[in-house]
Amino acid sequence: MVDTAVVDKAVAGDHACLTFSDAEERLDLLAGFVRDGLRTGQKVVCWTDSVDPQALADQLAARSVRPGAALRRGQLRIATAGQSLLASRAGAAGMVEVLAGELERAGREGYPGLRVTADMCWAIRPLAAADDLLGFETKVADLFADGRLCLICQYDRDRFDAVTLAFAAKTHPKTIAAQVYHDHPLLRICRQYSPPGVRMAGELDYRHRDILEQALAESRRLDRHMHLNLTGLDFIDATCAAVIVSTASTLPASRRMTVTCRRLVGTMLDLVGTVGVPQLRVRRAREHDQA
Repeated sequence: MVDTAVVDKAVAGDHACLTFSDAEERLDLLAGFVRDGLRTGQKVVCWTDSVDPQALADQLAARSVRPGAALRRGQLRIATAGQSLLASRAGAAGMVEVLAGELERAGREGYPGLRVTADMCWAIRPLAAADDLLGFETKVADLFADGRLCLICQYDRDRFDAVTLAFAAKTHPKTIAAQVYHDHPLLRICRQYSPPGVRMAGELDYRHRDILEQALAESRRLDRHMHLNLTGLDFIDATCAAVIVSTASTLPASRRMTVTCRRLVGTMLDLVGTVGVPQLRVRRAREHDQA
């Protein structure tokens, strides 16, 4: 049976599958995984395919991960799958050897463990052998025996077929997902991991007040500073806007809530009373901005 876990519970010895259709949510989960690895003194390797290494480093930095120093001291490495994972040109066995080499190198360098995240979109490139993906996911299991490796394989639901996604789910003992408070075609509310807080997308009104209060209460309990990513929110009514402002007003003076949102959502927050709430910071994002 496959276990489902949130990204901040990923531990050494885990071989997990992250399937996604929301690119922003995927980057948030990835940032949380990298951040936690760096904080706990592990070595972290990111093999990327759909995003180039510099762009990925920029995305991590935008999500409260500080990749610069970690990259310079060698604790973090970001590289394309083609330059690293596929460099041996020896198929699945060669890819497993590359990963085994990274694990051995991390040990020699004094790191207690190795965290790896791999964008598996390399497998749908024209030159990729059809059985390389299947072979890699099957053969890699032996590397988890000593409990030092944590590997998350990322699968884009929009780019992989249903058969491959089913195989990925079957071969990974664990599935990584965001904690979701509400998931509906018109509204999604889930936990954001880096920076920590809550992400909302869709249309939020009085009917969802209880769910909103639940999500905010958990963030208030877990996070020193609360970050509300509302860039995907198209509409908010006065009731829910008031809940957000009221929650911010109850924070101690040493804590703050940062809300990133579109102009119309920010206007509604202002209308219900952001003035006079020093713990609340509202940042207007342009349509293409990412929080």
